[in-house]
Amino acid sequence: MADTTASQADTSEKRSFLATLELDLRLLGMIGAFLALCIVFNIITDGRFLTPRNIFNLTIQTVSVAIMATGMVFIIVTRHIDLAVGALLATCSAAMAMTQTSLLPDIIGLPLGHPMIPWIAILVGCIIGASIGAFQGWMVGYLTIPAFIVTLGGLLVWRNVAWYQTSGQTIGPLDPTFMQFGGINGTLGSTWSWIFGFIAVAAALWALFSGRQGKKRHGFPVKPLWAEATIAGIVAISILGFVAILNAYQIPTRRLERMFEARGEVMPEGFTAAYGIPFSVLLLIAIAIAMTLIAQRTRLGRYIFATGGNPDAAELSGINTRMLTVKVFALMGLLCAISAVVASARLTNHSNDIGTLDELRVIAAAVIGGTALSGGIGTIYGAILGALIMQSLQSGMAMVGVDAPLQNIVVGAVLVLAVLIDILYRRRVGD
Repeated sequence: MADTTASQADTSEKRSFLATLELDLRLLGMIGAFLALCIVFNIITDGRFLTPRNIFNLTIQTVSVAIMATGMVFIIVTRHIDLAVGALLATCSAAMAMTQTSLLPDIIGLPLGHPMIPWIAILVGCIIGASIGAFQGWMVGYLTIPAFIVTLGGLLVWRNVAWYQTSGQTIGPLDPTFMQFGGINGTLGSTWSWIFGFIAVAAALWALFSGRQGKKRHGFPVKPLWAEATIAGIVAISILGFVAILNAYQIPTRRLERMFEARGEVMPEGFTAAYGIPFSVLLLIAIAIAMTLIAQRTRLGRYIFATGGNPDAAELSGINTRMLTVKVFALMGLLCAISAVVASARLTNHSNDIGTLDELRVIAAAVIGGTALSGGIGTIYGAILGALIMQSLQSGMAMVGVDAPLQNIVVGAVLVLAVLIDILYRRRVGD
């Protein structure tokens, strides 16, 4: 009897500890699943999975899908779906590649290597992506064609529009500045990565402090100082630990020699340098912050979640749900274009199969990240973590030697399992 009472007291203390920290239990579960996945693959691969090199590669491989997954959260929250994101990525990638290699040099007359070429190409891709997204949103919102049908048709249309732009050929090499957005060709280096890390820690601590002060001003209850300090410590260790891991990946000696030779210099004996944080990861962080602010601090975000929670009530309250649909799909198209920059820059060219099956990976990332298919619920950080889990699963299976068909079977099974767990979790929370 005494043992039972002690056990209940321990459980109560643990629950009160988590409740005091105000941590999202679902997020903790996802992080736990991700860590367990990494540990298992690291054991199976004899320690190769958690090396700095593999973590670096895993990070840059996740970025493209993660960027689109942030937009897919808004799409699914409003009770729609977008099956055309991979094809739209291909169309934007083809347009940007042709702009760089053909349109601007041959037709406009800008010489190859002109500093404006990559930025004009990116602008062209973003305009095309947002325009196509808005067009699809118009068909869904104003013509009331189901999003499933509109984007299923878009999957076929835009994939083949991309093919016709390039006649099915691989276009490259792309502009060197453009390729810096791909990952390994564009990084901060060790010193600037540490500087960014400390700035990020300072910004996170300031956000926690300002949030606490804001609650006090409005009379809301605040967490104890020890709980705030615990959260701050976890955040700081996570950020600086991530920077340390990426800085541990050293640039190969031969690559360093070529870099010095390109500048007409001789590499000093014993010289070493680290890659650091890729520009593509910085881009993902910026987009994640922007999308989180839109979701939590803007009228557009409130309208999106209100519409997803109850479309009829949202419309009766004065929200223009049709125009909202156009805006959400236009934002999704813009994010597809940005993902196209990252994906094609990582490959250093535009290929005919770029973005293939990305629509399934993006939807899976959003759903695994906690976005409810019934609408009204979803988080940006959850979608990014979902994309990381998906990429870790695929990369780990590839390192183990699992065939591609079996990889797809496992990913499909994980997606169904994630939805089942989500349903059971929400049912239990609802009870």
